[in-house]
Amino acid sequence: MAISHLNQQNFDHTIDHGVTLVDFWATWCGPCKMVAPVLEGLAGKYDGKAKIAKVDIDENPDLAQRFNIMSIPTVMVFRDGRILDQTVGAQPESVYAGLLNAALEE
Repeated sequence: MAISHLNQQNFDHTIDHGVTLVDFWATWCGPCKMVAPVLEGLAGKYDGKAKIAKVDIDENPDLAQRFNIMSIPTVMVFRDGRILDQTVGAQPESVYAGLLNAALEE
């Protein structure tokens, strides 16, 4: 499954059902570029179980403000529209996989 790119119009619909990992990022962010291939890999591993999505905070400042994004990358995991967990800064794949696994087990 490919990574979805979310905006103000499709964000709520996307996170409303199931488990969704959302990466709040920007094109100029070095650590965000390090996280991108990790999330690409997770998108394949969790295909059919969880959605992986990205929000460019420069293109979607309202979403960044709504979720109080102060540092990027910020990764949030949602289940059925509510935030379960989040992490800030580039993390290894095991951290993101752990967040997804915990959300899927809930």
